[in-house]
Amino acid sequence: MKIVITGGAGFIGSNLAHVLTRRGEVSEVRVVDDLSTGFKDNLAGLDVHFTEGSVLDGPLLDRVFRGTDTIVHLAALPSVPRSVANPLASHHANATGTLTVLEAARRADSAQVIAASSSSVYGANPGIPKHEDLRPVPLSPYAVSKLASEAYLAAFHHCYGLPVLPFRFFNVYGPRQPAGHAYAAVVPAWISALTTGAPVVVHGDGRQSRDFTYVETVCRVLTQAALRKVVSCDPVNLAYGTRTSLGELVTELEAVLGTPLNPQYVPPRPGDVRHSHAENSRLLRLFPEIEPVPLREGLERTVEWFRSHSR
Repeated sequence: MKIVITGGAGFIGSNLAHVLTRRGEVSEVRVVDDLSTGFKDNLAGLDVHFTEGSVLDGPLLDRVFRGTDTIVHLAALPSVPRSVANPLASHHANATGTLTVLEAARRADSAQVIAASSSSVYGANPGIPKHEDLRPVPLSPYAVSKLASEAYLAAFHHCYGLPVLPFRFFNVYGPRQPAGHAYAAVVPAWISALTTGAPVVVHGDGRQSRDFTYVETVCRVLTQAALRKVVSCDPVNLAYGTRTSLGELVTELEAVLGTPLNPQYVPPRPGDVRHSHAENSRLLRLFPEIEPVPLREGLERTVEWFRSHSR
């Protein structure tokens, strides 16, 4: 089986590449990444075919996708705050990028496309937990771009019979997640702050909640989806129904790190949602065999990785 990972030098993509190259069923892993937010060092030592380039480059995708069975489309310009600062760039990378990938997949004998969407599409909808039939009320350009991507996936399935599977990711964290920049996610940002002596900043009052998912759990699901050729034109929440406030996350990280975080609370950022908590019955029906990594264990592994790579 031949699998392409777009954005494969990024956080989730490189972790997936590490998993797939260990699977005997996978004969070849190809990665395409423009290295705008990813790092080629994330793929060091792996037997992958790497192509540097953009998912907006149709002819390049034709070359990379030729003869492939499945495309795991993870390439994106991440971060809600980044999209607020530059909405057009977010749209081009995420919505137009997905459309370009789907067109190339259709030309590549209708290869399966597994794609990353985001829980941010639920936005201002107050329903908890977030189930896939809730009306999306996106609050940021990033969320809008991901919702457009989902719509394109469904349209290509209905119009062209393309086998697709959109996943809504919820606050994925773990090794290789970039830190030390303005748009860093909360877990690496806080770990990095502690190791560099910078303040631990909490945007909001700390009572807002998130459904944190360890990256290895996400990669297990993506791997099974590719190997079993799972198809759904309807989105699937990829999270396990946990609800952790940022205040509780502070406590968990303090226990793992063995030191107080002394967070500084600042006003919330535009586009941030108040609560994110997945209803995951659709995921469990499709992937009943997957056991998620618990939050404490995931944080311990993440901290260990950051410590070993900060020397």
